[in-house]
Amino acid sequence: MMPARMYDLTALRPPVEQKVICRDLVSAQDFSPEETTSLFELTHIIKHRPADFRGALAGKQLVLFFEKASLRTRLTFEAGMASLGGTSLFMDQTRSLLGEREPVCDIARNVERWVDAVVLRTFSHQTIVDMARHTCIPVINALSDLEHPCQAFADFFTLEEKFGDLSNVHMAYVGDGNNVAHSLMLAAAALGTSISVATPEGYEPSPEMVAAAKRIGRTTGAIIEITHDAAKAVTGANAIYTDVWASMGQEAEAAERAKIFAPYQVNDELFAHAAPDAFFMHCLPAHRGEEVAASVIDSPRSIVFDQAENRMHIQKSILLLLLGSGMRTSSTRSNHA
Repeated sequence: MMPARMYDLTALRPPVEQKVICRDLVSAQDFSPEETTSLFELTHIIKHRPADFRGALAGKQLVLFFEKASLRTRLTFEAGMASLGGTSLFMDQTRSLLGEREPVCDIARNVERWVDAVVLRTFSHQTIVDMARHTCIPVINALSDLEHPCQAFADFFTLEEKFGDLSNVHMAYVGDGNNVAHSLMLAAAALGTSISVATPEGYEPSPEMVAAAKRIGRTTGAIIEITHDAAKAVTGANAIYTDVWASMGQEAEAAERAKIFAPYQVNDELFAHAAPDAFFMHCLPAHRGEEVAASVIDSPRSIVFDQAENRMHIQKSILLLLLGSGMRTSSTRSNHA
């Protein structure tokens, strides 16, 4: 019998390093205007030279907790992570919401020992806040009832591809002052883009989100306008954006909302007020004949599938920045209210 080989395991111990405090993307506000600009610059490079990044996240693992059904969000994160050399693990929470079986704080302290980042698509924004508060790995908001930051960043990246300098762009958002509207306002503010949001009375964006966007806009030159007049909002706009009138979880309100929001449908008559080169935008899925006319969303001016494609490219950049060294700090973890 051959004697057992002896190994010096001390040589395998990693060197002692200063603890790195990670950044999150819980809100579009978590990226400063300068960081948002850097995010877009990296996304342009990744989109046009994907082969340069094939092993960038090799060995990294991403877990996705989804309380809501998804097409674009799930596939763009999983495909993006795979193209960077990493692995994705999907946790279907559509039948049992996070926090029902065990506290979110316990889930957070478990997953940080197994994976490198967490992506959440939840009903309650507080679930994402709690996950970020209790784990030491990056947490990414892939949709909550308050915000949809990855979507908003992809949308403005798409407009930058079309128009270049975003400080000269005017976006009009027409419809419900929901999570998408919130993140669009915050992203517009960071990028120096003007945005007009038109909603029915009682469906305005959160006053706190409006105040935050205006505060950021004062430093970048962005103009944030809230109105109930759809025609006023879209007049001269370079892009008209809308979303469904009843989001997931609001199905019981769908019939009532359809009556209230009918004057806010994005149709050819409303579109006639926009700039001649204006584009139509939607985060999808869309309901033709409700928030948007088929003649608009299926026309050459529609860029909804460019937006959908760019979800993957912008999220690859977010993953690289949060899992790499570009968005980390050795001082304090970002705070979330």
